[in-house]
Amino acid sequence: MRTKLGPPQSVRDKKSALRFYRYYPFADWEKSYKKRLGPQNGEDVYTYKRDGVDVRYSFAYVTDPEDITESPMMWVNLVDIEFNPPVPIGKIPSLVPEFKPPVEPNAPAFRSNIMVLLFSGTPSPAARAIVREPGSERLDWFLTFQMFALQGLPEFLTPQAPIDRMEIGIHSLKTVRERQRLTHEPILNPFSKEFAMRVPPPKPARKVPVPKYAD
Repeated sequence: MRTKLGPPQSVRDKKSALRFYRYYPFADWEKSYKKRLGPQNGEDVYTYKRDGVDVRYSFAYVTDPEDITESPMMWVNLVDIEFNPPVPIGKIPSLVPEFKPPVEPNAPAFRSNIMVLLFSGTPSPAARAIVREPGSERLDWFLTFQMFALQGLPEFLTPQAPIDRMEIGIHSLKTVRERQRLTHEPILNPFSKEFAMRVPPPKPARKVPVPKYAD
């Protein structure tokens, strides 16, 4: 990754599950913090300015558990991309050149009140090497794009829905459909032409109360 993008502008490590990070200059990370915290615990950070939006990439890694050398082989298992300010979901492909969403309307896609999850392509057997979940070898893993809205998504989703960040990772379609069906609602692929052509459902008519008079 660094061969292609160059040294990261900084390295961060997560301090808790609530997305609190500590950032280190790359030179300091390489000199001391990498040995102290473990190379797999540092995320390479790159920030770009595109069309007036700050686009920050963070690359998270996993290592081979059998490689106990000082500099083990590492694989990217998650790319976290943040947008400041938030951007319409339909604008993400122009801000993230690496993002090539499927355009078929029936591409597996799901939503909740704060996120959209989109599956892409076919499952990859090689993806099992970067999954650290029990039983992962029995599942098929797909490339996925998960987009989050910190302020929540509207009930009627449109290409203008604001997105704060996107995760490029892998998910099991079987797990989402069977174990997460109560929180992941199937939807039309939001990057298809058919999605953009939808019309909002009519608002329910308000009933005018009829006064009742005594006989």
